[in-house]
Order: sequence, then structure tokens, then C-alpha cells
Amino acid sequence: MDLKDQLKNLFPEHQEIEPIEEKKDSNLWLQDDPIICKYEKRKGKPITILEGYTGATEDFKKLAKDIKTKLSVGGSFKDDKIIIQGDYRDKIMVMLKEKGFNVKRVGG
Repeated sequence: MDLKDQLKNLFPEHQEIEPIEEKKDSNLWLQDDPIICKYEKRKGKPITILEGYTGATEDFKKLAKDIKTKLSVGGSFKDDKIIIQGDYRDKIMVMLKEKGFNVKRVGG
């Protein structure tokens, strides 16, 4: 007998409520100017830099977190730039275009 069965025996009139799925926050401000996606090497390691977002800083931080979790990579948000470890320009550009952003590839 598992825990749910035990609880049903203790509280027979209880109705189980289905959990509400959280919808992802897609209320990011979409701008007319493109987000610039750059490739650089720092200390011999490749990084991808996103800059040029003119919306709220909190929205840009949410976007950075979303990119890092979907790609399963490390990165940071500094000086209004998203820095992603590794060369993920193509994948990031596809993700941003799906969200409705204009993206411009710079370098290489």
C-alpha cells in the first residue's frame, strides 16, 4: 500500500486536485534592433557573447537563464551582456528567433 492509498483511507472525502502547470514567462520585451551574437576566445577558450538588448535587465537575465538551462552550459550576465561558455551561436540564434527576436551574427 503506497502513501496515496493510505491517505485515501484516512480522508475518504478528499478530492485530489491536479497540479497547475506553470507556463513559461514569454513576456520578454521584443525589440526592433537585432541582438548581436559574437564569438570570441578568452584565455584560449571559446565563448559566445550576446549584447544589444534594450529592454529591462530582469528580462535579459531571464533570457540568459533560459539559454543556459536549455544548452546545459555555464555562463554569466555582466555589463548588459550574456556570456555563454562555448561556441553555441547557431543554437542560440535559433532559440532567439523562435522567441521572436531579431539576431545578427558577428564574427566568423
